[in-house]
Amino acid sequence: MKARSRKPTKVNVVTLGCSKNTFDSEVLMAQLKANGIAVDHEAPHDDHNVVVINTCGFIENAKQESIDTILAWAGAKERGEVDKVYVTGCLSQRYAPELKEGIPQVDAWFGTRDLPRLLKTLKADYKHELVGERLLTTPAHFAYFKISEGCDRKCSFCAIPLMRGKHVSTPIEQLEAQARSLAAQGVKELILIAQDLTYYGLDLYKKRNLSDLLARLSDVEGIDWIRLHYAFPSGFPMDILDVMQERSNICNYLDMPLQHGSTAMLTRMRRGITQEKTEALVATIRDKVPGIAIRTTLIAGFPGETDTDHADNLRWIERMRFDRLGCFTYSHEEDTHAFTMDDDVPAGLKEQRAQEIMELQGGISADLNRQKVGKVFKVLVDKAEAGHYIARTEHDSPEVDNEVLVPIEGNYLRIGDFAEVRITDAREHELVGEVL
Repeated sequence: MKARSRKPTKVNVVTLGCSKNTFDSEVLMAQLKANGIAVDHEAPHDDHNVVVINTCGFIENAKQESIDTILAWAGAKERGEVDKVYVTGCLSQRYAPELKEGIPQVDAWFGTRDLPRLLKTLKADYKHELVGERLLTTPAHFAYFKISEGCDRKCSFCAIPLMRGKHVSTPIEQLEAQARSLAAQGVKELILIAQDLTYYGLDLYKKRNLSDLLARLSDVEGIDWIRLHYAFPSGFPMDILDVMQERSNICNYLDMPLQHGSTAMLTRMRRGITQEKTEALVATIRDKVPGIAIRTTLIAGFPGETDTDHADNLRWIERMRFDRLGCFTYSHEEDTHAFTMDDDVPAGLKEQRAQEIMELQGGISADLNRQKVGKVFKVLVDKAEAGHYIARTEHDSPEVDNEVLVPIEGNYLRIGDFAEVRITDAREHELVGEVL
């Protein structure tokens, strides 16, 4: 069926994958708006004539979700519901030649650093003066804040360097200006993201310079919380702990994906660290920043993982008592070093081991949450639904961590405001509180 021609152009941006993709979509949307092109994020099917799909290609499940989404919009184009379908992001960066053959309905494919070319295709000019400007898709009071692109690490399981390229830091002055702009829009929380946060500055300043960046961002008026995501453990810059302790608006929170607790597995993963060094690092972090919440992510079923490795991993998790923990099953990714290994852990066993990890962590999380009952926390109110305000402490990142539920009845809180809350009840992944 011939597509309906609807003018003027209205673009729908569909985002898949991680917060770094969210950031990229927001930049694209700001550029389109500055060019006078109407744009929305994940709008209904009948509300636009052009769709841009920002894909994820990290692991098999994410790749399949991206492909399914592309196919759905290709079908919408065939039915005349949209005129043009464009695909960008990690999956497109890595697999565009193969995808072109299988999904010819897509009008053009773009990689992770093809924003100017994508804009030109959409009949828009890339406006350099808008660098850092975004149309936020998150609630107005927090924003993901990307400080660098790409990664120089050689982790054997990871395809991100193939899709995102080498590490490139954004200069401190640009980031400070972006933070001031976001604060002027009402953003109160910056969630710092990168493929490798702790590598920041090595390319520009010839040293790890995250501590200086944190100090500059901390001075921006209106920014009440700064949160750190995706810190790499090997070569961890200890000076950021000093800044975290000195500055009240830097959250006592650290997202540090550790991937495994077994030294044998860490070696095969090319992580550049051992179990003993990991434990010493976490102990130092907790000693220098008392009360810090550490979130980590693990991989179950990596090639060569034995029952002994898994048991060692479980004992390590029990000792470490992480505040937050997520677990993925290993995905055998082409062109990575691990792809040369035999993917010898059966899928069912991978799932079983991941479930055992999460069941163990569930008990730890429940125990740690029970210890919060009766204590008072400053919380940021994210939304209201099902009779409750949904809020977070400084120890919780949106979407992935704990929530604090506050009854709407008898309380008046505004979305995006802070409140003092006493915890009255605790569950595995939720706290219940009352407003003081």
